[in-house]
Amino acid sequence: MKIDINQFLKPCSCGRTHEILVDDIIIESGAIKKLPEILSRERFADKKAIVMICDTNTYDVAGKQVEALVPGMKKVVLNPDNLHANEHGVGLCEEGLKETGEPDLMIAVGSGTIHDITRYHAYNKNIDFISVPTAASVDGFVSTVAAMTWNGCKVSITACSPVVVVADTDIFKAAPLRLTASGVSDLLGKYTALADWKIAHVLTGEYICEEICEMEYQALDSLKASLSGLERRDDRSYEDLMYGLLLSGLAMQMTGNSRPASGAEHHMSHLWEMEVINDYIDYYHGEKVGVGLVLASKIYHEAAKKMEAGEFSVKETMPVEEELIKTYFDRKPGMLESIEKENTPNLLDGVDSSKFMEKKEEIIEIIRAIPTAGEIMDMLNEVGGVNSLENLGFDAGYQEKTARLSPYVRARLTFMRALKFFDFYEEVISC
Repeated sequence: MKIDINQFLKPCSCGRTHEILVDDIIIESGAIKKLPEILSRERFADKKAIVMICDTNTYDVAGKQVEALVPGMKKVVLNPDNLHANEHGVGLCEEGLKETGEPDLMIAVGSGTIHDITRYHAYNKNIDFISVPTAASVDGFVSTVAAMTWNGCKVSITACSPVVVVADTDIFKAAPLRLTASGVSDLLGKYTALADWKIAHVLTGEYICEEICEMEYQALDSLKASLSGLERRDDRSYEDLMYGLLLSGLAMQMTGNSRPASGAEHHMSHLWEMEVINDYIDYYHGEKVGVGLVLASKIYHEAAKKMEAGEFSVKETMPVEEELIKTYFDRKPGMLESIEKENTPNLLDGVDSSKFMEKKEEIIEIIRAIPTAGEIMDMLNEVGGVNSLENLGFDAGYQEKTARLSPYVRARLTFMRALKFFDFYEEVISC
């Protein structure tokens, strides 16, 4: 399977010209063997100082093959224990790069953390990198930002997309099923991310591209049809999953930000990763997103029921809950200042509360398109995925606290944040 990049560069009905920063995406059995041919292309002809970034696990599953295919390449092999996309991980990689010498091309062999660390360094060094995914575990392979925990705060740091993705089915379908389930969770999270984008458009006129939305919905349809094949390691099912994950990344490139891929479900994951209401939890990004998706779907559908009943009122204004923010985000140096910056100005100042009544039916329709919490849990169960707060080691009380605080971690309007206007807010976030 080869993704035709040109199909995304045609004139768009949204009126914008979309930009794609990746030149080539190959998803097929034996794709890794094409590396020598790829490196012989004109773009890489003068690249002599090639460095592979991986960890000891990904070196074993794919790095050794890359090393054999690219003579003269140097490598930075990181210890995967306690390796995260943060200052520590970036620093470890930087130390390794001092030993290899300054690269003019990097090859990321791994999953989310390795890619975020690599794209961070590639951007800062103004060089290209090539992506070799070892698991279908995240949608960020072609992202233009590095999702990192910096000074204890979850932030998106400007970085760069790979110029080529070499996704070898033989490699990523052999990854532990838990990693695959994490990728399924991350992709399913687009249901609430897209709903949040659509509702923000309805409420504020925020830019939206319906073609990008439809592109992601098609990927979700393919994923649902492929779920049963993942456990039995079916090639086509894995290729459909990887295609959907990469398509989500391309959607972010086309939009210029993560709006089509990240909404309330990701904000919940970010909150848990910031460890202001919980201790460290050893779960993959996608696993946390999946639980966030279940919670968001549950709350959104409950809100839709209340709206449909018609017996509700909304506040005219909704200020930032400054005392709440101070109570929870003033626990690590610099975190409070970062959160306050994210919430200045107040996003809800741009919402005309009368729109909730005026656009009620439209909002309800958008929410109804999200699978129910039960349906999502069933899909995640099908791949052995994490699907509840209890799975993460949280008790039920974390739902209310998570719903209340998570909208403040990003300067992005979601329905979870807009719900603060409604008189039934307390009831639905605790449903």
